[in-house]
Amino acid sequence: MTTQDFQKRSPLVIFLSYFKNHKGLFAIDVLCAVGIAAIDLMFPLVTRSALYDMLPNQMYKTFFTVMVIVLSCYLLRSFLQFIVAYYGHTFGIRVEADIRKDLFAHMQRMSFDFYDSNRTGVLMSRLTSDLFELTELAHHGPEDLLTSVLTIIGALIVMVSIRWELAVIVALMIPVFLIVVMAMRKSMGRASRAAKEKTGHINQEIESSLSGFRTAKAFANEDVENARFNAANELFKDSKRDFHKAMGRFHSSVEFFLCSLNVVIIGVGGYFVMKGGMDYRDLLTFTLYIASFVSPMRKLSGFSEMFANGFAGLNRFVTIMRTEPTLQDKPDAKALKDVKGGITVDNVSFAYDGNLDVLRQVSLEVQPGETLAIVGPSGGGKTTLCQLIPRFYDVSTGSISIDGLDIRDVPQRSIHENIGIVQQDVFLFADTIFENIRYGKPDATMEEVIEAAKKAEIYEDILAMPQGFDTYVGERGTLLSGGQKQRVAIARIFLKNPPILILDEATSALDSVTEAKIQRAFDALAKGRTTLIIAHRLSTIRAANRIVSIADGIITECGSHEELLQKGGIYADLYRTQNALALEAMK
Repeated sequence: MTTQDFQKRSPLVIFLSYFKNHKGLFAIDVLCAVGIAAIDLMFPLVTRSALYDMLPNQMYKTFFTVMVIVLSCYLLRSFLQFIVAYYGHTFGIRVEADIRKDLFAHMQRMSFDFYDSNRTGVLMSRLTSDLFELTELAHHGPEDLLTSVLTIIGALIVMVSIRWELAVIVALMIPVFLIVVMAMRKSMGRASRAAKEKTGHINQEIESSLSGFRTAKAFANEDVENARFNAANELFKDSKRDFHKAMGRFHSSVEFFLCSLNVVIIGVGGYFVMKGGMDYRDLLTFTLYIASFVSPMRKLSGFSEMFANGFAGLNRFVTIMRTEPTLQDKPDAKALKDVKGGITVDNVSFAYDGNLDVLRQVSLEVQPGETLAIVGPSGGGKTTLCQLIPRFYDVSTGSISIDGLDIRDVPQRSIHENIGIVQQDVFLFADTIFENIRYGKPDATMEEVIEAAKKAEIYEDILAMPQGFDTYVGERGTLLSGGQKQRVAIARIFLKNPPILILDEATSALDSVTEAKIQRAFDALAKGRTTLIIAHRLSTIRAANRIVSIADGIITECGSHEELLQKGGIYADLYRTQNALALEAMK
């Protein structure tokens, strides 16, 4: 389904649409459940026949034959119960997995601003705990609803044949029961939604604390983290307490109603027996059917609770699925082909969330194959400009083109396939070194990965590790040094081999010796490619054809190294400062 489909359809219709891929399992589940209900309805009728005919008429052979048949039916019932429990839950899990797959795929399509405004822990909660109850709802919901209704109708038909007055009393109490259930379900649904929101909150605190535990240790702030977690945990406890209070009211009301039903029927039926208007055996059979009647009523009440829990998570799922990615590909977007690497930034302004401009009327022309260095003070807009070129965000005004094509007229995937980025904040997946390098080209051979590692000056380090390329890098690469992480990320780009490179402080975590080695590799890689280098350490940009300086969101100067030194502007100040610091360090 598309985002528009999710916007047009109700959550219930969306939920049921996930059944169609597993309709065979669903049909087996429901048919077996109906078989169980039919066997349950049969037993009171057999009991009545035994009390009225077989035992009084000494039909003992028939009686024991019927008992064997009933036992066989209950053996069949046990088998059907196994099918319902196993295949029914299998069906529910598959529905949940399909929903989770669509949710994750939709999250992958979302733009950067979506992740800027949503915490990781909350999104994890949407993908996991919010969907757990959907397994039970998908499995037990339709099954319990159908079999309960069929059992109630079947029981009422037999009750009418026994004593219609008592059947009318039971029938009149059903609407009362449903009114109580629906009223209680609303409050339980509100409490369930609140509990899920608090679960998302505690998940985000857990994610934040676990990700930052090294910082907490370094600052001896374990008590601060414990306090933050305990505060979130108390909110979670309060929300669960409210939910359990609503659930307690619901179950106590339902149980009072169902138990009272037995008392009313026995009382009225006893009166009929006393007056000679009813046989005690019919009253016994009727009470057995009340037991058959009460069981589906309990299922209906359980379904109501299940519905409240499941739909609280389902509604949160639908909310995300109805959210359009901020950046959309045009229907007639054309993929980039034979990219030369020319980049045109034309009068571009940009502001995050429409607030203060980070870039203001920036214009820049980068020739194919040119190496352009971007320098300037922190917060001036260098990284923002380099995030606009791959279209991680859309410009507020102006345009950016690659080889003369406005990037808004090109599929985002096509842009990303032709641009390689090494960022200052390196991210490695919790996997092996081999898989992290191969991420740049998922179908790469071992030989290609080794060649990329050699170019990135990480090959010797990998061979020195006990497990070589199969070495596990840890969460976010924590088992590697900063320089090793950086070089693995650089190897990933060597493997991708894109026509446009963006190096955002790509050698910032390296020592001087390794930096010099990597710089030689970068110089080789940059030949014939368009390369943008964001740098604070000016030693990394000596091979640049041009240097631009950005400060306060505007380009303040542009030229070669010698030209900018002669101008005596921001670049000259940075150069003199870094040289002075280097001389001081040597002394």
